[in-house]
Amino acid sequence: MSRRAALSPPLWLAHALRTQRGPVPWSAVARGALAAGPLLLAGVLSGRTAVGVLAAIAAMLVGINDRPGSRRASVRRLGVPALAGALGLLVGTYAGQWLPAVPLTLLLTALGLVAGAVSAVGPVASAAGTQLLVAAAVGAGMPAAESGWQRALAFLAGAGWLLLLRLALPTPGSLSGDFRFDGEREAVADVYDAVAALLDAVGGEEATTRRAALTAALDHAQDALAGPRLRRQASSAAERRLHAQYAAALPLAEAATALAWAGEPLSARAAEGPRRLAVAVRGNTGTGPLPAPSLPHARLRSREGSPAPALRALDDALLRAADAFDRTDGIRGTRHRRHAEGDEHRLFARRRDARAAVRAAFGTGGREYGLRVALCFGAGAAVAQALHHTRWYGQHQHWYWLPATAVFLVKPDLGPLASRVLARAAGTVLGALVFAVFAALLPRPEGLIVLVAVCGALVPVSTRNFAALTTVCTVLVLALVMVGGESQASVSRIGVTLLACAIALIVGHLPMPGKRGGGVRARLGAAGEAAHAYLVHVLGESGDRAERWVLRREAYRTLAEARTAIALAAAELPALARHTEGTDDVAAVLEHLVDTTTACAVHLDDTGRLTPHHARQLEQLLDELERRREQVGLSAAARSSKSRRTAAAESSRVGGG
Repeated sequence: MSRRAALSPPLWLAHALRTQRGPVPWSAVARGALAAGPLLLAGVLSGRTAVGVLAAIAAMLVGINDRPGSRRASVRRLGVPALAGALGLLVGTYAGQWLPAVPLTLLLTALGLVAGAVSAVGPVASAAGTQLLVAAAVGAGMPAAESGWQRALAFLAGAGWLLLLRLALPTPGSLSGDFRFDGEREAVADVYDAVAALLDAVGGEEATTRRAALTAALDHAQDALAGPRLRRQASSAAERRLHAQYAAALPLAEAATALAWAGEPLSARAAEGPRRLAVAVRGNTGTGPLPAPSLPHARLRSREGSPAPALRALDDALLRAADAFDRTDGIRGTRHRRHAEGDEHRLFARRRDARAAVRAAFGTGGREYGLRVALCFGAGAAVAQALHHTRWYGQHQHWYWLPATAVFLVKPDLGPLASRVLARAAGTVLGALVFAVFAALLPRPEGLIVLVAVCGALVPVSTRNFAALTTVCTVLVLALVMVGGESQASVSRIGVTLLACAIALIVGHLPMPGKRGGGVRARLGAAGEAAHAYLVHVLGESGDRAERWVLRREAYRTLAEARTAIALAAAELPALARHTEGTDDVAAVLEHLVDTTTACAVHLDDTGRLTPHHARQLEQLLDELERRREQVGLSAAARSSKSRRTAAAESSRVGGG
């Protein structure tokens, strides 16, 4: 075992070589083939080649964000970054036309500061910040005859075309069911499958992994159902029923988590019900007969560590789910329907508002990320303009490649810094060499337009590995700029990319004001606040179960986001990874605390009071959490003390034995 560990590559290298697995997203491949290539062809045939190039670039950038999910969720995931890209192109074009080199560099640096800070808010904001900066670099560094607003409209047209394809074309999920609910139905069914998998793993080594998979499935379903809508409430019986099925999965997930916390293995029969419910969701059918409640455990009395309350909660949740599934309209009665829809709307929306977004952008994580993006993007723009004015690029006028490359290299959500640099360099070299071969063999512009269409189709598949994505995008962009009139510049692209990699490595290791690892600590702080709110609500014995499920979802979701950030930080080079050492231990304690809180909630529902075992667990975890936080420099003493007082008050009311 030690020999295998010695031969294993370092984390940063392993991350660069890692490729996500999964089926080929054929619907996304079809959309990619129908996006950039046809847009470029339309521009060439109409005599507006530059407009066609910009529209194709927009389609490529939107295609990078075209991930599996529901149509409704794709509106925000694709549309918001596209709007940010159009704004960046508008600002960059006018700035490049009117400002000299130094003021232009300062403006782009300030834009990087804003975009970097906003990127700390969440995935959609991060994608929007990326497109804002890339489009600004393209607008400033790719001179054209069109005005800024014309280029912005061309960008929006290209992005809107791919979004229209996403909304209009059928997907594999919609061909076998309702066209409107392609991603939603599959996402809800995956939740029930994840519940069943967790029940199978209770008492085994994979229980923790399966619980994390259940969290991921719930996150995905929540996103799929929470997309923008014209009306606040569900507009059809089929949609109301799907919402009710998601709501019915939440108590099942809660009971399964409590059973995993108890740790006593279950019979295979326990997972049979959730699996039948998953089949019913996918087929949009009734459930049929479900397994009867387990009568032996229904008679058990609660004792310390006993899974009996959680087993009874599981059976009760199955019965309620069967009732929700078998209703033809999801909810009976207009008054009850409105009340239930109000609860369900709370279940879909995240517990975040504008103030939370502002805190994330201006907090430690947002400030650190904003400064690094500003320095990297600004330095890239400055060096690119210096090379441009000294004619290092040759006779062409395009200098956007270096700052645009720096944007992708400075993004921590794309992987560790060393991994990003290695993947970007390798992908650019390979892409430039591949394009040089195609450029020598293909007729112009017909062959290059076909090459753009093929690369557009490959973008959704290549997103599984950053080096592969870089390779495909390099070929695509080089083909676009050649059709637009730029002579072949593969060698210069390689040199500029290596220069951007060097800038990113230097900026990434520069000392910054405050403590390093601000992004990780900010996400851990958010997870701690969510866990605290959930614990206080449960121990307060509120009868609002919908509110409890909302708080539980937010606690697990923020914890998963913190875990992801910690894993990426741990895979950095040792000089950077050391700044977040110990944060994984804090996340582990928080995870155990949220699991224990869930077990307490289920037990309180069943008996009305906690056992001494639950109270001891909470006290020990709160003490351990405070100790771990102090070790990594996280201060949350006030909240921890309040949680401890709440737990102490509850422990004073527990029954003896």
